[in-house]
Amino acid sequence: MPFHAHILTLFPDMFPGALGHSLAGKALEKGLWQLSTYDIRDYALDKHRTVDDTPYGGGAGMVLKPDVVAAALDSAIPALPANAHRVYLSPRGKRFSQSLAESWAKTDGILLLCGRYEGVDQRVLDAYEIREVSLGDYILAGGELAAMVVCEAVTRLLPGVVGQPETHAEESFSAGLLEYPHYTKPPEWNNRLVPDVLRGGNHAAIAAWRLREAQELTKRRRPDLWEKYSAN
Repeated sequence: MPFHAHILTLFPDMFPGALGHSLAGKALEKGLWQLSTYDIRDYALDKHRTVDDTPYGGGAGMVLKPDVVAAALDSAIPALPANAHRVYLSPRGKRFSQSLAESWAKTDGILLLCGRYEGVDQRVLDAYEIREVSLGDYILAGGELAAMVVCEAVTRLLPGVVGQPETHAEESFSAGLLEYPHYTKPPEWNNRLVPDVLRGGNHAAIAAWRLREAQELTKRRRPDLWEKYSAN
């Protein structure tokens, strides 16, 4: 069974979007993974297709109604694989990471709930045991772009999507470090040379150089990662 992403959204026409191109798009065409969208507005309970209401306690904005979101979830959940995670994309959630992507890629699918406005009624998140996940410390207008990021990060780890699986082991974060610099032809450009070690053919020396560069980059740019790496 291929990995299956189930997206609950007010804007299903946004999908597949970027996921229909490059590696993710080719893999989607080949059936290496599947994508289903559910229009939350289709589950509204009135003729006006109302999906939100004012928040209790006052304040700006609107909140997605629990009964409407629950009806959408009830439609999607029967199609979910048994080991699929249920995720609400929210700025207050746990930070999305490469390790999360790797763990989700080992399942058969995922449900991604895309919020809008001020978010989703907490009761439906609690009732359906939906975990909150954030891309970072910033605010988007909705969860759709975040869902695309999650899907691309996960699906590129699936078997057959990337041509050379060993690529994953050398990428940023996989070993706890940022990735080393890359170079290609020509050997000289704008009076800048490719490091000699990369042109010498000594694979042990190349590996040592790449490790040193990755360590130095991580130390300078991401001291938080370097601290974790150094502690291991």
